[in-house]
Amino acid sequence: MSDATLDPEDKKIIVLARSARARNGAAEGAAVRDETGRTYSATNVALPSLTLSAIQVAVAMAVSGGAESLEAAALVTAGEGPSDDDTRAVRDLGAGTLLVAGPDGTPRQS
Repeated sequence: MSDATLDPEDKKIIVLARSARARNGAAEGAAVRDETGRTYSATNVALPSLTLSAIQVAVAMAVSGGAESLEAAALVTAGEGPSDDDTRAVRDLGAGTLLVAGPDGTPRQS
């Protein structure tokens, strides 16, 4: 997958995920787009009593905001990519696309 083949709306959620990651100096940034086109961006949470991936936080924000389904999700990370829990969280809301990009925003195969 290359940046040139991405839908402009998919590029947008990668940019949002990358911006969230950079803004917070976090290990991961994520963004999701719901069925109405609203977007939610988040970073991972690493507290002594609570650990959530960026994808999990973004999905929770979307659900909490009233989203009934997701069109797409993006994860920006220097790590290996989405965990099985991340993939399940995105699929729970029917998203067919889970994009993964490096910290520079370059898409990777997911």
